[in-house]
Amino acid sequence: MPPEQHNFPVIGIVDDENRLLGFGSYGQFRLRPAYKYTIENSVYVHRDHRGKGLGKLLLQEIIKHAIAQDYHAIIGVIDATNKVSIGLHRQLGFEEVGTFKQVGFKFDQWLDAVFMQLILPTPQHPVGE
Repeated sequence: MPPEQHNFPVIGIVDDENRLLGFGSYGQFRLRPAYKYTIENSVYVHRDHRGKGLGKLLLQEIIKHAIAQDYHAIIGVIDATNKVSIGLHRQLGFEEVGTFKQVGFKFDQWLDAVFMQLILPTPQHPVGE
């Protein structure tokens, strides 16, 4: 499926009582056509269920879906203090490619954003504009 058609997934993990434990998704990285093969991922795990490998499962599914949809690069934008998420992305092959200083504001403080990137072996036949 060409990336122009999007179909961005939302992947959830629920427990036996159908409670959402975590979810992952991805969307456009930038709106310009030149970036149509690049996506930005998001992974969230409920605080009571962290450290159980759910984030890894979600990120693995994101990667699998991105390959199936012919994307070429996944960008993770992570709060620089979130060492667990940075480590998870590294574990799955993402490389740190830069840090943007004070680009987020949350909990009454400025946040730095670490940009991490994973290059995928797809698409086989990319098409320009």
